[in-house]
Amino acid sequence: MARNRRYQSAANRFGPALKVFLLCVLIGGSGVGYVWQKDQIAQLGQQRKKRELRLLELESQSEKLRRQLATMRSPRALERRIQELGLGLGPPQQTQVWRLTEPAPDLPRQERERQYAAPRETATEPKG
Repeated sequence: MARNRRYQSAANRFGPALKVFLLCVLIGGSGVGYVWQKDQIAQLGQQRKKRELRLLELESQSEKLRRQLATMRSPRALERRIQELGLGLGPPQQTQVWRLTEPAPDLPRQERERQYAAPRETATEPKG
């Protein structure tokens, strides 16, 4: 007693096709997502590489500037620069130097030498 296709509902006819379509969309979406994720990983790797190279460049420049600063701070370089600019600076004379002695540190107080606040007056005086 086979039934005629004409009497089958639309859900029965399009159900398998809809399932196949959704399965294809799921597989296709997964593939697109996988490719997108791989592309993002590659882009992040390139950005990281560029930033690492920039970091090495900046560290090299920083070291170069640190050496230059050390050279400029050296007494020879300072004396040469003073001569170039004609500032007429020189070492101080002995009369211009004051030597200060370090004051002796305060000795810790002993237990019996503690200072306390003065006791309060307990006398009652009329206010007013």
